[in-house]
Amino acid sequence: MKRLQVWLPLLFSLVMIVGMIIGFRLRENTSSGNSMFRLTKRTPLQEVLDLINMKYVDKVNTDTLGNEAIDAMLGHLDPHSVYIPASILQEVNEDLEGNFEGIGVEFQIISDTVHVVNVLPQGPSDKAGLKIGDRFVKVNDSTVAGNNITTERIKKLLRGPGGSEVKVSMFRNGQLQPFTIKRGTIPIPSLDAAYMTDPTTGYIRLNKFAETTYEEFMQALEGLKQKNMQNLILDLRGNGGGILQEAVQVADEFLDGDKLIVYTQGSKAPKEVYKAKREGLFEKGKLIVLIDEGSASASEVVAGALQDWDRATIIGRRSFGKGLVQEQYQLSDGSGLRLTVSRYYTPAGRSIQKPYTKGMEQYNDEVYERFHNGEVLKQDSIKNTVGPVYTTKGGKKVYGGGGITPDIFVAFDTSFLQRSVADLYDGNSIFIFPYLYYLHHQQELSQYKDPVDFAHRFNNLESLWSELLKQSKHDTLHLDRVNANEKAFLLNRLKANIARQLWRTEGYYEVWNTTDPVVARAMNELKK
Repeated sequence: MKRLQVWLPLLFSLVMIVGMIIGFRLRENTSSGNSMFRLTKRTPLQEVLDLINMKYVDKVNTDTLGNEAIDAMLGHLDPHSVYIPASILQEVNEDLEGNFEGIGVEFQIISDTVHVVNVLPQGPSDKAGLKIGDRFVKVNDSTVAGNNITTERIKKLLRGPGGSEVKVSMFRNGQLQPFTIKRGTIPIPSLDAAYMTDPTTGYIRLNKFAETTYEEFMQALEGLKQKNMQNLILDLRGNGGGILQEAVQVADEFLDGDKLIVYTQGSKAPKEVYKAKREGLFEKGKLIVLIDEGSASASEVVAGALQDWDRATIIGRRSFGKGLVQEQYQLSDGSGLRLTVSRYYTPAGRSIQKPYTKGMEQYNDEVYERFHNGEVLKQDSIKNTVGPVYTTKGGKKVYGGGGITPDIFVAFDTSFLQRSVADLYDGNSIFIFPYLYYLHHQQELSQYKDPVDFAHRFNNLESLWSELLKQSKHDTLHLDRVNANEKAFLLNRLKANIARQLWRTEGYYEVWNTTDPVVARAMNELKK
């Protein structure tokens, strides 16, 4: 009896737990009824999906239906609240994390063959012996040549857990060669280039704000300071944003005291203030920030703060106009939800979020409309800004309601808009041709010691043009119709892309910036 008294409470507990589990299962398999275990009432959406799943005449993938229903629901909120399916969440997050697990090569698919166009120095593929110009034939047991291989499929085959091995067969010098590559962590740099444009002026280009951005930026800034940098051009063109805190830390390096950088606020989110906290590395010295219609979100935070405090001159074209802050939530099935929770405001109190009340289509087409109405081509963006006007302490007018308006406007290069030029981009020829040129002229190109040397001494432009014309005819492009300005634009772009083959993105920008009109305008402003 004593033993029974000891074990009786435990037996009752077990019976109760089993009963609860059975009750849950029975409730989940019924289409109606109330339950003490459900704390909230099911929504009509849940009920409809359950009924389709249990009663519909044909077999239906209710997960797909659910995803589409979520997308439709978010479409009634704002343009930047998005649902991310579990299948792509990791890849989406990798860009903000600043790295992924892979083998460390850049590739291009040319004539149904995957070519290695760049190898990460000291990366897994470099250590295994892969070289530029190698062509993939097999990855493990999968043939990847001549079978309509896609970029997504080759990515999935090459990526995998760090430390795992992948066996590849590569075609090199007419022979098939096997390699075993041990996958590792591959960085996705936020910083494209950092170099001195002249003895006193530095240049830094950031392509996004990820978890590693501030660290990369500081290494670059410290390196340029050691080279006697007194002026800086910070290039945020095409920077679509990213992590707000990283942008705040970058802005902090330029602002003294405890100046306000940005604040966020939402109807269900309390006001959160971000101020300068530390002594910045470049609080004094001339500063120019370059922006365009591709600069959004976190990059607008940096540009807005520096403009409001009269700390920098903003040059370029009106930025995108994204002033909404998202938080990412992990869902039970492994998917994610990026939900807009607040708006951000510059130190002057301006919200630069452009309107989205007229629907998603008009919102997404707004940048294209700037080309049609002439704003980016011939009219100063300031004259086209609709929104409240603010005044900085220095007496400068700044604008809200639709992006950051530059202090100095530089028109879009119309060469981009020509059909023949656009065709080179659409077919990827603008990148494929420099790679093929590099393969056929490696000995000639090896004489150049760095991008500056290459920019000044590589003058084989007519020969380069002749080779491009031959290739373009093979690709059914009509480059013989371009005018002198378009030809000059294309030759400068090709020259820069050849430099990319030699010195990666830094080489590209060091060469391209010698002919970039926006950078030229920035250099002129610094001389004043």
